Amino acid sequence: MKTERGKVKVKGFKFIGLLLAAVLIAGCGVKKKATQTVVEEKVVPTWHTCLIQGARIVVQTPDNRIAANATLQVVRDSLLVISVMPLFGIEMMRLEATPEEVTGFDKIQGQYASASYDALNRKLSPSLSWETLQQICSAELPTGSEKARLTYAYGDDLYELTITYPERQTDVPLRIAQLPKSRYTKIDISKWL
Repeated sequence: MKTERGKVKVKGFKFIGLLLAAVLIAGCGVKKKATQTVVEEKVVPTWHTCLIQGARIVVQTPDNRIAANATLQVVRDSLLVISVMPLFGIEMMRLEATPEEVTGFDKIQGQYASASYDALNRKLSPSLSWETLQQICSAELPTGSEKARLTYAYGDDLYELTITYPERQTDVPLRIAQLPKSRYTKIDISKWL
């Protein structure tokens, strides 16, 4: 009996050993395949500032289509400003973004709202990051430097953003600063996020 149990134990250890060897070999094969895949390198911009004047922004919502001219200004890795000027070059709306948060200003109504990227991405798909926003505002999306078309889902609704870029200027002096929030009334947008 002891010898039979010993044989059973030996057979059991052999089975476990073979299973472990198979897992290790398969694991090595997976590791080898994973190291052979192409990883996209993050491209670091060579410019410090970027200015795009006269960009055409069109937002298609479930209910209507909104179009306006805008100026896009970016100070790399620091601040970006989208100035929406639908009439006569007067800034009516403004979007400011930093690596931490996004703030929208309605200059006509004297109101503003701020949200972190985490709060924005609770219902937004695909998620929006500072890096993506910086690429959008500096015409550096993989889609090209003349036109960008992005589709986002917010809850169950789809929104399509199309930006037509005129010539982009880099490393030019920019006169941008964040607007003082104290001059505007804060809107609580937490119910929408």
